[in-house]
Amino acid sequence: MDWDEFARWGRQLSDYGAEYHKTLRDRPVRPRVSPGETAAQLPVSPPEGGEGMEAILEDFERIVMPGLTHWQHPRFFAYFPANAAPPSMLAEMLVTMLAPQCMLWQTSPAATEMEGVMLDWLRQAVGLPDGFQGVIQDSASSATLAAVLVMRERALGWAGNVKGLAGGPAVRIYCSDQVHTSIDRAAWVSGVGQENLVKLPTVAGDPLRPLDVTALRAAIAADRAAGHLPAGIIGVTGATGMGACDRLGDLADVAQAEDLYLHIDAAWAGAGMICPENRVLWAGVERADSMVFNPHKWMGAQFDCSAHFIRDPDALRQTLAIRPEYLKTLGAEDVTDYSEWSIPLGRRFRALKLWFLIRSYGLEGLRQMIRNHVAWSRDLAARLAAEPDFEIVTAPVLSLFTFRHTGDDAHNLALVEAINADGRIYLTQTKVDGQVVIRFQAGAFGATEADVATAFDVITEIARDRA
Repeated sequence: MDWDEFARWGRQLSDYGAEYHKTLRDRPVRPRVSPGETAAQLPVSPPEGGEGMEAILEDFERIVMPGLTHWQHPRFFAYFPANAAPPSMLAEMLVTMLAPQCMLWQTSPAATEMEGVMLDWLRQAVGLPDGFQGVIQDSASSATLAAVLVMRERALGWAGNVKGLAGGPAVRIYCSDQVHTSIDRAAWVSGVGQENLVKLPTVAGDPLRPLDVTALRAAIAADRAAGHLPAGIIGVTGATGMGACDRLGDLADVAQAEDLYLHIDAAWAGAGMICPENRVLWAGVERADSMVFNPHKWMGAQFDCSAHFIRDPDALRQTLAIRPEYLKTLGAEDVTDYSEWSIPLGRRFRALKLWFLIRSYGLEGLRQMIRNHVAWSRDLAARLAAEPDFEIVTAPVLSLFTFRHTGDDAHNLALVEAINADGRIYLTQTKVDGQVVIRFQAGAFGATEADVATAFDVITEIARDRA
């Protein structure tokens, strides 16, 4: 392909993308395909000769599109969103065309310096105090793994990377039973191990299900008495299942008293903190050692873009930095090499989409989107609560709530599947207090009040049909 062809096909794809988004409501949110159906349409061996782009794009439409779940669909109410606002897409097009590798300041000075400024914009936007510095990770999972590694190294006197964990005391990390499974993986990958990730109960009767701090203190004391090595606490704001929020000030009190590292996972809910009225949910976050939230979830930044804030970047660098001669920046002092703040060496130019996004909408435009989602979700919960055969199991936390329809777990699982097979909306399920519940979360960038109203119609209609 020459550059004239590139330009022609690029224009065509831009038109295709715009039309796709304008007509998304006409598509089912989740595909109606069977396992193996896409693979069966692909040749088992690669072609020896090149093919024209026209044929490739025809096959894309025929083979790929029918098998995609449409994450940008305005009636995507499952999981959490992975939004991609139009300005963010344009920024990613530029990044893809320029293809810089941003591992060091010298390999992309503008990308490095923009990343520092954009993370400070985000710090200000969510109300974090001066003193936190940020880095863009690919996901909250990577940020949490980095935090667990810092916990481990700090507790071991920065000797774990050199000596390993064999023969030493068990390094212990504490969290509630509401945390995301990325915390479990961080325990695995860091060498801490699943058995040393101490999951504690939440406060009975508290609708936000915060970690029971009395149980936390008791677990730490028992571990010290047993010769284990407490290293850190992981708190949550807006946990994936039903939106659990720990009392971060209480966790900070324990961390300070016990000299433990405190990391906060606010992967979804952190974006909601650009609205000051929501910050009550993470009161005390300013006392944490690190925190992560994902602008690629609820702010509209194209995946991947995870904002990782650290009070002491030196601790992160001491844990992750390796400086062979070929990675040293010569002739420049006081520059930041963000590859020393991340597990991967290679880094994309992720800051550009934040720049485009925030400049295009302004913080007030993004706040209004989030406030709309919260209001519409609360309205839907109230409408379902008024229906005779529905129960709101957990009240809305921001724009997330859970509910059940009259019947057992099998009935509710079948209801979720029937709703999703219908195609007009997409929901997911979880468990609360051991029983299956249905999750609803409003967060699609293009959602309207009418889309959320459609969710009520679909849920009640299909529930009546299955009664």
